[in-house]
Amino acid sequence: MSSGAGVVRAGPLAGPTQRSLRVAVLASGNGTNLQALIDQVHGRDGISIVAVASENPDAVALERARAHEIPTRVFPADEFGGNRRLRDTEMAVWLRDRGAQLVVMAGYMQRVTDEILDRFSDAVINVHPSLLPAFPGIDAVGQALAYGVKVFGVTVHFADAGLDTGPVIMQRTVELPDALEPDDVWPHLHAIEYQILPEVVRLFARDAVRIASTHPRRVLVGPLAVLPER
Repeated sequence: MSSGAGVVRAGPLAGPTQRSLRVAVLASGNGTNLQALIDQVHGRDGISIVAVASENPDAVALERARAHEIPTRVFPADEFGGNRRLRDTEMAVWLRDRGAQLVVMAGYMQRVTDEILDRFSDAVINVHPSLLPAFPGIDAVGQALAYGVKVFGVTVHFADAGLDTGPVIMQRTVELPDALEPDDVWPHLHAIEYQILPEVVRLFARDAVRIASTHPRRVLVGPLAVLPER
């Protein structure tokens, strides 16, 4: 993960009490996970979505954000000559200017570089439609079906410079032993995504997510995050 990996969180999100949390969302497509965040956490419990960014000017996610008067901006690759680092530098500045503290990759089909990870140390998360570390990358459901798994699931994890390799924050499963096609699986995974992504954001707002000081891949959540480590 970014340079703060393995260190107990400090800084703007530190402390065991409920506080305000300003969230930025990165999305590439339809934005249904963004909509779940808007419906369940935006404007509640001190949480506000302050920015939505995309590399895709046609992303429906942008329309969803504008419908709720959330600032949006498009960062198309061709605008930066295909230079991801240059794009992410510009994006990080824009997100900081909007006051973002937590960056949520919600169906964002781009890998972020250190230009974002370092500026939002231990505060960039991603939702992925598999039980990581199994089936990272694109077409995770297709990979799982090809392997013949009986249990599917969703992972929310810290983003890092790798491909879906950051420490796991939360996972939830569903048994689908008879699934044969992606359409047999996706409705169940979407239902899980719409539950656990807002749940994780609420945990961040309560400062109830942190990386263990004793293990760089162990993420403490809920009461474990605010109690002394054993």
